[in-house]
Amino acid sequence: MTGPVGGRSTIPSALARSWLLVPACDADGIAAAEASSADAVILDLEDGTPEHAKDSARDDVVRRLQSGPSWVRINAVTTTHWRDDVDALRGRPGLAGVVLAESSTPRDVDRTAAQLGAGVPVVPLIESAAGLESAKQIAAVPAVVRLAFGLNDFRRDTGIGGGALALAYVRSQLVLASHLAGCAPPIDGPTMDADPEVLARDTAVTADMGMTGKLALHPAQTAAINSHLSPGADEIAKARELIARLGADGSRITDGSDRPRLARAQSLLEHARDFGLTVDDG
Repeated sequence: MTGPVGGRSTIPSALARSWLLVPACDADGIAAAEASSADAVILDLEDGTPEHAKDSARDDVVRRLQSGPSWVRINAVTTTHWRDDVDALRGRPGLAGVVLAESSTPRDVDRTAAQLGAGVPVVPLIESAAGLESAKQIAAVPAVVRLAFGLNDFRRDTGIGGGALALAYVRSQLVLASHLAGCAPPIDGPTMDADPEVLARDTAVTADMGMTGKLALHPAQTAAINSHLSPGADEIAKARELIARLGADGSRITDGSDRPRLARAQSLLEHARDFGLTVDDG
């Protein structure tokens, strides 16, 4: 891979690769997150914030939004904290979007979007069998920009193991639901193991399943996620070679099957540029 891996100021949410969750009550953790390579930092008012600290953490989030944009994970619609979260965040100019915990029905997302106001992007976390069953309808809610896989809570809800094969059906359903709704590809769940080799293996599964983002729990994971989910130098070279052979306008296409290949190559180079990678068009 060549060139930088981009940054929060240049990567739109539809393309963001690393989504770093940080407890909203942890000032040191937030500072480390902001200094990381994360494409998106998510201030976590849900699981990352203990019950006794939720009110003060919510106040801290509101203050932080005044100094720059951030995503915020809010509590599930079924909790008493959800109303406080949406009331506090409504109309805040620094709110980049919300990640909605435990999204089980499209109504959960509709209610949240309505309370936050027009134009606030929502990333629903699919964390249960009920959420997966409704994934197509959830993805179709206008405010939704991407789905995210709450892997660990999903496993607790269903009893499914953590292996790639065991979760392949779930990941593929989220990818298909996103595609049918016209959303960007979904965000995969986090890797709990700190071993870089485990992260690399897990992120390879993410990419192979057609997911283009991944949740992270540690700042040190973000650069590797960005690298693994960005076009590599070999992919860029092959895409350039194909475009040169077929013509950027497709004028040298002789086989109908080459047209989708050309489109994929052009899309790959476009994304490489979005990520700040060096793409020498010659």
